[in-house]
Amino acid sequence: MWIANNWKDYEVYDCSGGEKLERWGKYTLLRPDPQVIWDTPKKIPQWKKLNAHYHRSSKGGGEWEFFDLPEQWSINYGSLTFQLKPFSFKHTGLFPEQAVNWDWFSNLIRNAGRPIKVLNLFAYTGGATISAAAAGASVTHVDASKGMVQWAKENAASSGLSDAPIRWIVDDCKKFVEREIRRGNHYDAIIMDPPSYGRGPKGEIWKIETSIYPFIELCEQLLTDRPLFFLVNSYTTGLQPAVLSYMINTALKKYDGVITADEIGLPVSSNGLVLPCGASGRFEGR
Repeated sequence: MWIANNWKDYEVYDCSGGEKLERWGKYTLLRPDPQVIWDTPKKIPQWKKLNAHYHRSSKGGGEWEFFDLPEQWSINYGSLTFQLKPFSFKHTGLFPEQAVNWDWFSNLIRNAGRPIKVLNLFAYTGGATISAAAAGASVTHVDASKGMVQWAKENAASSGLSDAPIRWIVDDCKKFVEREIRRGNHYDAIIMDPPSYGRGPKGEIWKIETSIYPFIELCEQLLTDRPLFFLVNSYTTGLQPAVLSYMINTALKKYDGVITADEIGLPVSSNGLVLPCGASGRFEGR
């Protein structure tokens, strides 16, 4: 398992009864987590010192209960600064487990010895975008949500990367990739963090189990002759690491590189165990 264990401003204190207890900077949040199917004694004092609690509804969705939490605050990861705020469906605007991937590809970019162009698809609030830009890459950031792209710009500004070579695109990812192919554009690296389910601008249904492999094949057409890396993330339990590895091996078979895949996770400070948080598949060019 690849573990995001370099955080100082984020921590999973404990998890039990379908929920995880987390520290985001100086604030303690309790949020649902479908992986937490165990129910263990809640012994540490942080269980009783919450700043906010997201309650899942039996009818779907849920709502926040706030005790003492600002509307927005920030945390750091190395030189990067992320703006956080609680919003619908339990999220804060950051997936901290992805830091293990940020570290991996940032090291590749810094040591590439050549200019690197990165395409970040389903790019959300830009954790991967600003990590890649901070490592020296030029990045094209694509997300269908105008609000998420604006949030990502704020994270870039907070991290001192306002003038970094980042191209901000509000668009449907599939349609953008198709246009880039027609334009003849190419990238040295591609990152994708697709949703399990979604709808396109004209009501097209995206279901990751049926949509992801054709999309990887499409994106392969955008790679340069010597791709540096290709990263696919999945939070869908049906897409196990071996499935990601098989898809990348098949779609990128003409490139010389090493393909690995594994679960990603976060350390739990109260017991030394690791909370699973999805899976990633990686291609690393030789």
